[in-house]
Order: sequence, then C-alpha cells, then structure tokens
Amino acid sequence: MDAQGRGRAGDDNVDPADQWVFDPDTGNYELRLDPPGPTADRSSARKAAGPRRTRRHPAERGGDTDTRPLPTQRNRRGEARDDGDGPRTGGRAERRAAARGGASAANASGPTGRRRPKPKKSGKKKALYWTSGVLGFVLVAAATTAYVIYQQLDGNIKKVDVGINNDAVSDGPVNLLVIGTDAREGKGNSGYGDAGSVGHADTTILMHISKDRTNATALSIPRDLITDIPNCPTKQKDGSTKVIPGQQQTRFNTSLGQEGRDPGCTWRTVEKLTGLKIDHFMMADFNAVKELSTAVDGVEVCTAKDINDHGSHLHLKAGHHVVKGEQALAFVRTRHAIGYGSDLDRIKLQQQFIGSLVRKLKSSAFSSPGKLLDVATAATKALTVDTGIGTASKLMDFGNDMKKVNLNKITFATVPVLDNPHDPATVILNKTAAEPLFKMIQADQSLSKGGKKAKKAPVKKAPPELVRVDVSNGGGPIGSAQETVDWLQNSKGARLSTNTGNATQKVAKTTLEYAPDQADQAATLADWMGLPKSALKQSSQAAGDRVPMKLTLGKDFTGAGQPIEAPTETPDGVQHVNAGDKNICAK
Repeated sequence: MDAQGRGRAGDDNVDPADQWVFDPDTGNYELRLDPPGPTADRSSARKAAGPRRTRRHPAERGGDTDTRPLPTQRNRRGEARDDGDGPRTGGRAERRAAARGGASAANASGPTGRRRPKPKKSGKKKALYWTSGVLGFVLVAAATTAYVIYQQLDGNIKKVDVGINNDAVSDGPVNLLVIGTDAREGKGNSGYGDAGSVGHADTTILMHISKDRTNATALSIPRDLITDIPNCPTKQKDGSTKVIPGQQQTRFNTSLGQEGRDPGCTWRTVEKLTGLKIDHFMMADFNAVKELSTAVDGVEVCTAKDINDHGSHLHLKAGHHVVKGEQALAFVRTRHAIGYGSDLDRIKLQQQFIGSLVRKLKSSAFSSPGKLLDVATAATKALTVDTGIGTASKLMDFGNDMKKVNLNKITFATVPVLDNPHDPATVILNKTAAEPLFKMIQADQSLSKGGKKAKKAPVKKAPPELVRVDVSNGGGPIGSAQETVDWLQNSKGARLSTNTGNATQKVAKTTLEYAPDQADQAATLADWMGLPKSALKQSSQAAGDRVPMKLTLGKDFTGAGQPIEAPTETPDGVQHVNAGDKNICAK
C-alpha cells in the first residue's frame, strides 16, 4: 500500500488512527508522523527508550496476545468512524491514560529515555491564559473595527477650502458658523418647492464657545437681514481662485450660492457684521435634518397650539411630540402657522429644535457604541466643513473640546432687527441693541442666566466741570474725535475737553492715559464712556491742575455715547432662551 493509503510503504500497516495522539495538557489531538521501524528494531528501541506513550496495533507487537477490541478510529474532528470491522469501544484518552499508568509503574525504578511530560497548569493559570488570549483578540478586533469605521467616517466628510485653515482645537474662544442651506440638489433635498435653488444661507447660527468652555452663545442671523457682503475669494475646480465682488445692502442669505459664493463668503459676511473672527464652519442641507433626527430616534418638540402649515406640510396637535425624518424637517421649515408667519418666528422653532437635539445627543444618543456610530455616520454624511476640521480625527478633536460646555449654559439669541421701512419683506439691524450684544460676545461674556457678575469697588469721581481731557482719533470712524468732544461738552458738561485730531498711529483699543492725581477725573470719564479697566493707563508722575488726560479712540469706538466696555447682562430687546429649557413651546 502506498503512502496515501492506510499504511506506508515498507511499514507493518500502521493504523492512521494511532498517529493522532490526544494531549491532555492542551485538550487537542496531535498528529505524529514518524513511522515505526521493523518489529525487531522497534522492540530493541522500546527496551532502550522505555515505555511508549501510545499503544501499538496488535499486529505490531509480535507475540502479544492481547485480545481487547480494536480502538475506535476517529477522523480529524474526533468523530468515531466504522471501517467495517465491527464495533469498537473505549475512548482513546482512557486507553492512553491506562497505557501511561502501566508504563509509569514499570519505570518507577529506572531512568527513561523519553521527554518528561510538562507539569499541568493550575486552574488559575489556565484561566489567566484563556482571558489574556480572548482579551488580545478583542483588542485586535476592536482596533481593526475602529480603523475601518474611522476610514469610513473620514471618507464621508465633505469639505470646502475657504482660504482660511485654523487649527481644530484652540486655547481661546471658538466661533463656529453653522449654515443651513436650502439647496434642492443632492439626496433627499428635492420636492420642497423652489426647484433648482443653488442653496442660500437659509438658516445661519454663529456659535460662540467661551475660552474656559463653561458657556456658549448661539446667535441666529435672520436670512432677510439687509447687510453688506464683502469681496469673496473662492476656490474653483481647477485649483484657481476667483474673487467674487461684494455687494452693498442686500439680503444676508445671498452670501451663499448667489453668484457662485461658497461658505467662505458667508463666513466673511458674518465677520463683517458682528466683528467676531470665525474659526470653523459646518453646513447642512435638508437631508441632514432628516438623517440626524432619525439617528437619535427623534427629537422632542412642543407647540402651544395646533399647527397646520400648508407650506411645510406640518400637522401637529398642541402639546409635546417626538419628530424625526420628514416631520422634523417640516418642523424647522414651518413659519406660516405660528406667530406673524415670518422668518423670525421660524427661527424660534429652529432654536427649540436644536436645543432639544443637543439635549438628546448629550443623554441617550451616546448610550451605546452602536448608537454613537449611527449618529457619527449620519453627521459625517450630512455635514460639509472647512479644511481645519476636514478629517475624522480633527472633527473628533474639535467635538471633544466643544462637549465640555454645560448644557444649561448654552443660550440661544437672535440678532436684534427692525422692520425695513423701504421693504416690508426684509429687516435691518437694530444697532442700539445689536452692537452691545456683539460687544458682549467679543468680550467673551456669557448670556446665560446666573453668571457671576464682577463687583465694582466705589471710586471717588470728579464733577464734570473739572474733567480735562484731550481727545484724538486712533481708529474710530472719521470725525469721531470731534463727535466725542461735542458730546462731552453738550451732554455731560465737560467744558475742558479738546479735539487734538488724529493720533500718531492706529490702535485697536480705546485708551485713557491719566496721572495719579487725575484718578477721580478718569473715573468720571470711564463711567460716561463705558471704558473697561483694561483701557485705563495710569502714569507714575503727578500731572498738576493744567495738564489734560489723553483719550485715544481705537477701532472699538463706534460712536459717542456708545459704551466701549461690553455689557455684563443681555441688552434689552434681545430675544434669548436657554438650551436646557424643556418648557419652550411654539406659539
């Protein structure tokens, strides 16, 4: 019989079953391929080497008259098989153990030539090895899965190069521009009217996160606000840059889409409007609202009355509801059935929806890895971002930094506006309320209720007629020095104020230089003009009675009588709500 048969050429019909030896230390069968030699040689070798660990077939033992049944043959999976020789009984492990037992007794008094068996592992060691092996497998599997998911999320992200590439994480305050576009192109965006829309800045929120990450302000910018759009450099498909000319006094929403403007144009428009430097942007379309709301299993909203909006096709009874998918999109698009039917009323619904979405994300949405993956997948597929956060790792770093903010310290506000007397379909900036609000955010002041307010120590103030000051313009609008002197003399009674023209150089911040013996005058002027402590520069030498203080107006000066210091409380006329408030209902 050849080597492929049940024996090997030249041997004594070795049974292949006897070549599979059970090892009790590992719990597995091991294949031993060394064929035995001729009977005589095997007998001599066995006497020299001592007892074998495996029983030989009776045919190999010569005069052995053992008449016990042949051992059950097993295939490689350990299953019993029948070769037509009748029933075979007895487990191989038991026979091996019996053989070893006899051999051990025979060799108790003499050396053996075989290798000693390895000592058995204790139960604790076996458990440790098993646990380590499983843990290693889990870690490798988890790492592999995470890598695959990471690559998948990375591939989902769409990004736009706006010509500004800021780091994902900053040590200072962060300004994130969130843009909701009304584009009708792409998956899930058609069928909502206005077919072919290039995608304007339909919903825009400037999210300001404080330097210490304790609070945030989400400032909604009305789409129908009349404002100036600056010149905008945009990246073209061939890699070149095209500058799109700016436009004066036009609707804010045309800062995106119109004339080929990209999110960088909206970015620059918001910077010009608010005086805040933006770090990053995120843009979402209609489908993003549907996908994200579905990924978190719905968002809870509230209406104070029944809503039947023919434009958005939203139909809700008064009360609390959980909306997702198409219904969630209809909720944030609704305006005709609430308030006065304007975009300003729709902003309130959007703020309620986003606040509720944030609450959901901070609670149950991250309760399991599966849910987290659903949200991450939906978010990365739905969002378009700038290159500064244009990879999964950068986006993750940015998100980990932002999630430090306490939910109850996130305040939604809307840029204060007035009806446009020249066009009732648009609005104009309410400068009286808006400019202090912008200053508040620029100064990193929180709009949230219950914030700590700095206590000012009482300072002795000089009477108006003793306030002597020279005013120069170092960065304010043209004519600011004379405007300020007129205001001081006519409105405040400071007859000793003088216009000294333009300063020798431009400065960003307004400053007041005074001597120690002019501290009372400085206190009076600082109170009138709303100067922050950082604006007061005291010298070391006394000035005397005839030397005036020096007031240099900086770029932060907006007008006589306008406080330069940011207010510590939300200005009157600014609508604002807290993201943690669950009792807000649309009216």
